[in-house]
Amino acid sequence: MKSTFLALMMWLLAASAQAARFDHAVWDGLLQRHVVTLAQGQATEVDYAGMARERARLKTYLDALAAVKPAEYRQWTKSDQLAFLINAYNAWTVELVLTRYPDLRSIKEIGSLFGSPWKKRFVPLLGETRSLDDIEHGLIRAAGVFEEPRIHFAVNCASVGCPALRGEAYVGDRIDAQLEDATRRFLADRSRNRFNPKTQRLEVSKIFDWYRQDFERGWGGYTHLSQFFARYADVLADTDDDRRLLRARQTRITHLDYDWTLNARGA
Repeated sequence: MKSTFLALMMWLLAASAQAARFDHAVWDGLLQRHVVTLAQGQATEVDYAGMARERARLKTYLDALAAVKPAEYRQWTKSDQLAFLINAYNAWTVELVLTRYPDLRSIKEIGSLFGSPWKKRFVPLLGETRSLDDIEHGLIRAAGVFEEPRIHFAVNCASVGCPALRGEAYVGDRIDAQLEDATRRFLADRSRNRFNPKTQRLEVSKIFDWYRQDFERGWGGYTHLSQFFARYADVLADTDDDRRLLRARQTRITHLDYDWTLNARGA
């Protein structure tokens, strides 16, 4: 009898925890309908016109994000918290683009002489009005919290040079697999990351210049960027010889130009 009671209590606790998770279904549906996959998933385009037609549904999702109290957020698992923040960043980025779409060639046009679009405080989240930078740098990249370098392949800056906006919402119980998939797809994109056998150089996105520190302070077990590239040598290089060079960490790095063109369908 006692074992049955304990089993029932454990089931109730698990069911309660599951129920407390934030529901990203609305955002997931929007992404599935309006994100177009390119090049075997290595890149995506966003149908912003389609997003605009469903802006009321997007607003429903954004309002739900804003309604989450800090105390509620703190009760979630780290995985659920991270999924929540990545989705919030991406959804609010889409909303920011829609404020100027279709008269927009780059998200950077939304900025001004006095600040970038990422510093604009317009996001009601966890009890404060925040900027996109606040979400990314103050919450997602905060020291001692998630310490996950692969987030750089999940948060999307609405630009061609940025890692793809995923065609589904991030969710806590699958986020590790989702981040790994996003990482490998981005690194496999030869327009943004490639090993050049003629120069023996690894030519990679500027992301690895801007955020090098996140790959060198122990996050994910990496203390040097070359360790990260060695881990993904099978994706970055096309021949066994080139992969061996990457794994031996005997290559120099060049950063490619970043394309800030809006990641719009048909742009």
